[in-house]
Amino acid sequence: MKRRIIKIDEDKCNGCGVCIPDCPEGALQIIDGKARLISDLFCDGLGACIKACPENAMTIEEREAEEYNEAKVMVNIVKGGENVIKAHLKHLKEHGETKLFEEAINYMKENNIEIPATDDLPCGCPGSMQRDLRKNNRNENNQNNISVNMQSEISNWPIQLKLMNPNAPYLQNADLLISADCVPFAYPNFHNKFLKDKILMMLCPKLDSDIDSYIEKLANIFENKNIKSISIVHMEVPCCGGVEMIVREAMEKANKNIIIKDYTISIDGNLV
Repeated sequence: MKRRIIKIDEDKCNGCGVCIPDCPEGALQIIDGKARLISDLFCDGLGACIKACPENAMTIEEREAEEYNEAKVMVNIVKGGENVIKAHLKHLKEHGETKLFEEAINYMKENNIEIPATDDLPCGCPGSMQRDLRKNNRNENNQNNISVNMQSEISNWPIQLKLMNPNAPYLQNADLLISADCVPFAYPNFHNKFLKDKILMMLCPKLDSDIDSYIEKLANIFENKNIKSISIVHMEVPCCGGVEMIVREAMEKANKNIIIKDYTISIDGNLV
């Protein structure tokens, strides 16, 4: 079967091992000085290890691979003890993998393995955790502020990547801004700081379902439109790192090497 799975560029990998702790499933090991994917069935293809890699040696590809098997993964997981089990369960919850999470819990029940307390684990992606961001002194600090009319810097429509035509003329020789959906709401100076003189594309790497079509569309654009620059803006939550992954996979598919400026916005609206 074809599915999404980790790919390691051995020329870039320096064997540092930073990626290993982010793969509690045990799919990665350092062998002969390089990170290696030791078994397809242990890799869930969610890419938690990608952002950890300081050399950008890890991507996700779609290829023929043995089907991921949660029960077989759990055989390795439980050998690592309570902390490894917790890390694995947290990994599944952060990526919204409810079905796999339930399979892991059922495996432990069926094998009389003590299930660690999961109350301290995020329910789903940390980006969907409830947070009250109101500040008690906000009104006091803003009472003397002067309202100003800000001009929109949008220069193209539509802005959702799903709706964009890869042959749109404004894409030729364009400076692209590829933004996660939540960023403009979280960062008040989005238009002036990021959007001015750029073509905007927006997406959500967690909620949008057809990520492969995004990769195909961006690869088409990168290959045919002589893109001058790419800026990425995403939130600090783990699932938002998928924006960079999508862009890098598209560049690889198009055989292009375009410099990326990568910006992160915190939950409370600050540029990290």
